[in-house]
Amino acid sequence: MNAIVELSYPFGGHWRVRNSPADRVPSHGTRLYASAYAIDFVPVDERDISARMGFQAFMRPEAPDRFAGFGRPILSPVAGTVVSAHDGEEDHTAYRGIPSVGYALTQYRRAAFGWRALAGNHVLVESNGVVVALCHLRHGSVAVRPGMRIRRGEVLGLCGNSGNSTEPHVHVQAMDGADIASAAPVQIVFSGRVPKSGEIVRAGRALA
Repeated sequence: MNAIVELSYPFGGHWRVRNSPADRVPSHGTRLYASAYAIDFVPVDERDISARMGFQAFMRPEAPDRFAGFGRPILSPVAGTVVSAHDGEEDHTAYRGIPSVGYALTQYRRAAFGWRALAGNHVLVESNGVVVALCHLRHGSVAVRPGMRIRRGEVLGLCGNSGNSTEPHVHVQAMDGADIASAAPVQIVFSGRVPKSGEIVRAGRALA
């Protein structure tokens, strides 16, 4: 099996990179659930912000539909076979500013319920022995089911805020198997590179 897998960006439009393995490994501060090389993408608008940050947003949780990319299509970054699809989690409120502190302090509770509680609605796609996970999809949006053969770029679902998520985004990781408890992480690249945290990308092209 390849030590590195080449992916297409699973979206269109402007997205900001967060928690990139280009900056640190493990990228999310943990090696649990084969997440050492995982990467997050936050959808942003033409001003490169996910949602306007005012006093209310700083003080209180926000509805996910206030954010630019809530409901944007999430595309398959590979051609392959769907090995798992889960769509039973509600999209919860988003947390920035002061509410994000309280949300972070309760993460251990979500982690205690396992990977599904962290991933929220998600799809796993197997391609040449590598399984790619796309997580935090919008409730009711998952458009595929296990056993389906899909093409690169095919719509899997919509960007949501399910699972362990502070605002609408998509979490991407690759593994050497579909059993999250025993799988090993696989490094991922996009057009031969890994974008750094803070970069804005659009369909595989880094923007200045």
